[in-house]
Amino acid sequence: MCSREEEARRLMDTSEVDQWIGVPLGGGFMKEDVYVNDVRRWAQGMQNPNPLYYDERYAAESRFGGIPAPLSFTVCTDDSHGAAPAIQGHIKGTHMLFGGDEWWFFGPRIFPGDRIRQERQLFDYKLTMTGFAGPTMFSRGDTTYVSQRGELVAKQRSTSIRYFADQAREKGQFSKQTEQGWEDEKLQQIEKQKFDYYHSFLDLGHERRLFVSVGDELPTRPIGPHTIMSFTTEWRSYLMSVWGTFQDSGLPSSLNRAGWLPEMSRDMEGLKIDPSQADGLYKGPSRGHVQPRYAQLIGMPRGYGYGASMGAWILDYLTNWGGEWSDLMHSRMTYRWPALTGDMTYLNGEVTQLDHNHPSGRPLATVRVSMTNQRGEEMAFGDAEMLLPTESLPAAG
Repeated sequence: MCSREEEARRLMDTSEVDQWIGVPLGGGFMKEDVYVNDVRRWAQGMQNPNPLYYDERYAAESRFGGIPAPLSFTVCTDDSHGAAPAIQGHIKGTHMLFGGDEWWFFGPRIFPGDRIRQERQLFDYKLTMTGFAGPTMFSRGDTTYVSQRGELVAKQRSTSIRYFADQAREKGQFSKQTEQGWEDEKLQQIEKQKFDYYHSFLDLGHERRLFVSVGDELPTRPIGPHTIMSFTTEWRSYLMSVWGTFQDSGLPSSLNRAGWLPEMSRDMEGLKIDPSQADGLYKGPSRGHVQPRYAQLIGMPRGYGYGASMGAWILDYLTNWGGEWSDLMHSRMTYRWPALTGDMTYLNGEVTQLDHNHPSGRPLATVRVSMTNQRGEEMAFGDAEMLLPTESLPAAG
């Protein structure tokens, strides 16, 4: 009796994928520097009203002396959510969902005036049989983010779930998911929960988070209810959604020939006349996020959120808690359930370890993060490591 991997390999031809492993990959690079309104639009799109990222007067009194980009903004400087390296090699009739992100941050922050370049490659993949779509590939790709000064800013290892769309439709794992309605009284309660969360980082303000213990719980962050409007607002906060923002690096990539369904493919000739023909949301692989007919085409019940945004919500959640004097070093998150229109998302965290012997001389906190919806279904989970401040930590340069 063959294993799940052997059965998946029999049904999914990955020979073209093998040719791309370890190959330096192309993609788009930013034409212009980051502008302060790019940062503001990102904070707005990610529903993160931390004044550090939009209020110049508040930011002037911060550790940074001006508006920095949140760490989550790093993915905004890429032209494909950092997912392109994990979607290489032609497999006909497939689509993809985000399966997780691992981030390493190396210290340098992105500020208005910076210009970021990426180095990309497919790292590895594995095959298995899933209840969602039968034969399924979990492929990992690396995107390294480098500033115009040659500084190593961050590295992202993104996991792509590649699957046959017709199999997902046939299995209908989400077919019984109906959109929840919300009464006014409940919506008012949710708004209060949001304000309680916002006060948690506003109350910390420019102070240092010095007193942390194992077992400390982070405040709950509610996001939603999600709508087509909120998903569209998120999409439009990504620089890649703005026509003409990126220029091609000239290196090879098979992203646009990965085997997308015709309905989910970009019209590379049509874009020369109308850029919306290849912008991803109007026409392309992301249109299912806000157009239910295409969501159902690839096995989803209705509009659903972006994996990259889920990752951004988590990074913002961690850094809002840590405050401006803490430094997120590493985060590894697995995504299990989509954010669907009508659903709520709740983020919770707990400090599970404290290392007081870190070479930096600063405490290193390990935080366990859990993302759930209003039904209690686990959407994402993982661990992150954050350097906490000391009284003597100097301001950022």
